[in-house]
Amino acid sequence: MIFCLLRTLSQKVPNVVSRVALMMKPQVVFVLGGPGAGKGTQCTRIVENYSYTHLSAGDLLRAERGREGSEFGQLIDSYIKEGKIVPVEITINLLRKAMEETIQVDDKKFRFLIDGFPRNKDNLQGWTAVMDGKADVKFVLFFDCSNEVCIDRCLERGKSSGRTDDNRDSLEKRIQTYLQSTRPIIDQYEKHGKVRTVDASRGVDEVFSDVKAILDKEG
Repeated sequence: MIFCLLRTLSQKVPNVVSRVALMMKPQVVFVLGGPGAGKGTQCTRIVENYSYTHLSAGDLLRAERGREGSEFGQLIDSYIKEGKIVPVEITINLLRKAMEETIQVDDKKFRFLIDGFPRNKDNLQGWTAVMDGKADVKFVLFFDCSNEVCIDRCLERGKSSGRTDDNRDSLEKRIQTYLQSTRPIIDQYEKHGKVRTVDASRGVDEVFSDVKAILDKEG
């Protein structure tokens, strides 16, 4: 069933990558960290101060889950509730579609923060297979934060966010998924000198001060 759904999505987003290649090549910063590390908050700050477009893999998946008539809604919902990682083909199609649409509107907006991706080896392999040569990954911006702080932040956020996965049971599953699947990806990029680490356990302003220093240096 999953392969039928993926074929349907591919048909709905025809030749997306080839069309992106004809425009300015996207410049990408992967933004990674545990749930509640403050990735979204810091990405908002970055967009306000730098010429980046923020794409959240999680937000795109939640939007697709809630989109009326989506063939993937139920599938995405089940993965999110279980704290599991959604099949890479779905996530990459949503990301590349969002990048294409952004560049089509304004070809000067070719710098992207991709938040919460790649989350595992399968994600990274899928990205490399589909986007290699079609987007440049500048570096990984890693928000390092303890598990307990992340959980406490998400539980507090859950009081008003309305997100079904901001509860302790889902959070513990998400933390385990992050430790088992995402940390090895960060370690892999680290070996190639492509990780910029920020201590995300501090206040928003303190964290952004470090983020600003990194972006000013990277250009």
